[in-house]
Amino acid sequence: MDKERKPIKAYYNSACPVCKAGIENQKSKMEGCSIEWKDIHSNPRLVTEINSEIEQVRERLHVVDEHDQIYIGFDAFLIIWQHSPNEKWKATLLSLPIIKQLGRIAYNQFAAMLYKWNKAMKHW
Repeated sequence: MDKERKPIKAYYNSACPVCKAGIENQKSKMEGCSIEWKDIHSNPRLVTEINSEIEQVRERLHVVDEHDQIYIGFDAFLIIWQHSPNEKWKATLLSLPIIKQLGRIAYNQFAAMLYKWNKAMKHW
C-alpha cells in the first residue's frame, strides 16, 4: 500500500483576473507542496472530475483533498492553507466556529459580486 499522501487538487478560473492573481500568489507560497492546480478556463472539461458545472467553479474555488472530499469556497481555502507549511496557523485560526461562519459569509458575498463583475466584463 502506498503511504505517500495523495496531492490535493484545486479547481480555479484563470479568466477572472482577481482569481488568477490570488492563485498565482498562493502557488508561490506552496512550492514543493503536494497540490495540483487545475485551471478550468484553460481546460473546461476538468469540471467533470468533480461532477460540477463550469459556472459553479467560475464562481467559487473547489478543492479535493487527499481523501477525495470536495470543499467549496471558504472551506476550499482552509484545505489549501492546511497544506501550506507557512499558513497552517491561518487555517487553524479561521477554522474556529464563529470566525469560520463569518469567513464563509464574507467569501460567498465577495464571490457572488466578483462573478457578476466578471460576467459583465465578459471575461468568459
